[in-house]
Amino acid sequence: MKTNKKRILLILCFSIVFCLLSGCKNSEIEQNTIIDNGKIELGFNISTGALEHFKNYNHSYNFLDSENNSESLWKIDLFQPSGIKTIDMRAASNFHFLKRDTNTLVLIWDHFKEIKNRNFKVTATIKLKDDMPLSSWKIAVEGIKDVQVSKVVFPIISGIKDIGDENLAVPYWMGEKMKNPRTHLSKIEGKEKKYEWQYPGRMSMQCLALYNKGKKFGLYASCNDSLAYRKDFSLTLDSLNNLTYKVSNYPSLDMKSDIYSPKYEAIIGSFEGDWISVATLYREWGSKQKWAFESRFKNGLTPKSLEKTALWEWNRGKSNNVLVPAQELEKQLKLPVKVFWHWWHGCSYDDGFPEYLPPREGKQSFVTAMTSAQKDGVEAIVYMNQMQWGTETESWKNENAQAYAVKDINGKMNTHLYNIFTNKSLTTMCLGTQFWKDKYTSLCDSVVNTYHTNGVYMDQACFSFLCYDKTHGHPIGGGNYWLKNFAKLTQQIRLTFPKNKDVFLAGEGVSEAWLPYLDAFLTLQVSMERYAGDNGWEPIPFFQAVYHPYAITYGNYSSLVVPPYDELWPKKYAPKKPLELLDAKFNKQFLMEQARSFVWGFQPTISNYHGFLSNQRKQEIGYLLKLSKVRNNGLKYLLHGNFERSPEMDIPNEELSMSRVSIYAGKTGNTVSSFKKSYPLIYYGTWKSDDNQIGIAMASISDDPYHVDFNIDSKDYGLWPSGKINIIDANGKTFLTAYDKGKIHIDFTLESRQICIIEITN
Repeated sequence: MKTNKKRILLILCFSIVFCLLSGCKNSEIEQNTIIDNGKIELGFNISTGALEHFKNYNHSYNFLDSENNSESLWKIDLFQPSGIKTIDMRAASNFHFLKRDTNTLVLIWDHFKEIKNRNFKVTATIKLKDDMPLSSWKIAVEGIKDVQVSKVVFPIISGIKDIGDENLAVPYWMGEKMKNPRTHLSKIEGKEKKYEWQYPGRMSMQCLALYNKGKKFGLYASCNDSLAYRKDFSLTLDSLNNLTYKVSNYPSLDMKSDIYSPKYEAIIGSFEGDWISVATLYREWGSKQKWAFESRFKNGLTPKSLEKTALWEWNRGKSNNVLVPAQELEKQLKLPVKVFWHWWHGCSYDDGFPEYLPPREGKQSFVTAMTSAQKDGVEAIVYMNQMQWGTETESWKNENAQAYAVKDINGKMNTHLYNIFTNKSLTTMCLGTQFWKDKYTSLCDSVVNTYHTNGVYMDQACFSFLCYDKTHGHPIGGGNYWLKNFAKLTQQIRLTFPKNKDVFLAGEGVSEAWLPYLDAFLTLQVSMERYAGDNGWEPIPFFQAVYHPYAITYGNYSSLVVPPYDELWPKKYAPKKPLELLDAKFNKQFLMEQARSFVWGFQPTISNYHGFLSNQRKQEIGYLLKLSKVRNNGLKYLLHGNFERSPEMDIPNEELSMSRVSIYAGKTGNTVSSFKKSYPLIYYGTWKSDDNQIGIAMASISDDPYHVDFNIDSKDYGLWPSGKINIIDANGKTFLTAYDKGKIHIDFTLESRQICIIEITN
């Protein structure tokens, strides 16, 4: 008996000690239900369903702060007569969960006292991928008949700790990256410290990455929505310096439906690497979607003359200020030049739309100039905003345009003041209305068939809006009707185009969802300093790293003169010296912008080109012409190639003077603001051709030679173990050296401001 008591006492003591030593883990087990695939582990509170830990096994790292992870996994906004009412999982009287298997967890919240419909229920299903550190998240909201759901925010991942040496990469248009994002978020004025991106729209792909640059791992978040439903992605900083990631989903207001469950899943996981690793991961999914299969460029539907474009000129005004300089530029370059033409129209810019016709110089002058340019091989597309109408135009009143404008839930229009000189507003028209599609199609028909242009630049093309006007004939509120109607619009426009002429449509921004509908995409972040200054973000070719073979991108604010002033704007704000040369200290900014576009696979562009620049900025214009020729000799890489990770090089930096200018600068007398920042002097990007060869584009903006010296293992790029290395420049291709046994050694001198492509071939 005494022996049994001793044994019991020993067991109790051992149990107490064990519990004390492993109390945190046991407590966690008791409080959480776990799903685990050996790559990542997710733990949810058994009483509330809150996500309490998110572990990466490779780094034994929990992404979540254990002191700050009680946030609801979801929030639902309901329309009510008194306004928006928000509920979350804490409003449920009952919560339970089902663990289907080691990888799948179902969380269920029901019995909401604040909801009249007793069948109202929220179900979240979280499933881990079998062989990847990724999880899929799906939500279903049931019992919503006669309940107006405005927004479903899911998933909400709160309490994200600082990973250290942190970088945030987001496909905002082409793509941007920020170092130490929490520091920048903390400087935002106001109660909410938040970055938010709309998809489809300025967020061109459905993913973002937060990672430790040094340790090369991080948090990956995306959606697998193949139908481009409207949603917002956001990151918010809280008072404890933790981040919260959210996806806001917008259902249509269908009072007959009793359930809302998005037709896509959110993806949450971890990854090894950096933003290039994320681009590769996302490309595996994105390249298999409908928009990739139906890409106009990939399917050979874009005009061949567009594909052969060596240089774009982006000018504004009448034909003698636009087409004539372009013709001169083509004579110098001896390669195809395209024109991107603003301010050709009869109305004032950014307030008189869509009263574009007739052109400001008159029909006959315009058509004559257009015909002359085309004989010289210069083709032009003209600017026409594809969704804005000026509220003070005669046509706004005469055509009852207000009836076809985008409306919010309260019937208010989306009106915005762009033009700070005239103070006249533009209002967003709804693409879901046949009225607006017919109106815009008629304008496109006229500029191509009557005025003989080569197409239309559709400003604000890659945008989408929510519209709640019940008279428009589209689903009310959320959904994907905006993109569907853009598809109908472009199809309708193309039916008016002549069959025997190269005509194309370009659009602002770039987005995966628009790949089947546009021929070219204006992508301006190569020169983002000119419009954003030093705002903490830096451009990265995120979109190109995923979709370069599916889209022709062009565009650059890169200019050597002060931006022009529309002659139809008030005279009192006009500059005393129009088209004045920018200070020569900004010349390297011009070179940098051109170098970025070259190595990132763009069709080069110069803004505000004029003949006098060939003499007064001879070196810079010479650089641009040489760059265009080199690119033209390497189209298999820089037009058709796939983006690859570049070999590491030790690149020198230099502090450059950067100008921040725009067409709206100057109202207060400050026509040019500037700052200084350190930038690389050598730019490079690596591309793989369809025939399995590598081209490394290199562009120097340095005043000094640079010794290129690096090694590559052929296996890293899937190359043959032996081959040769060529240098492609403006004059063609020259042999550099050979390689064998899979060991590739590149060793040569890149001369001052030299531009070339290192070709590694069989």
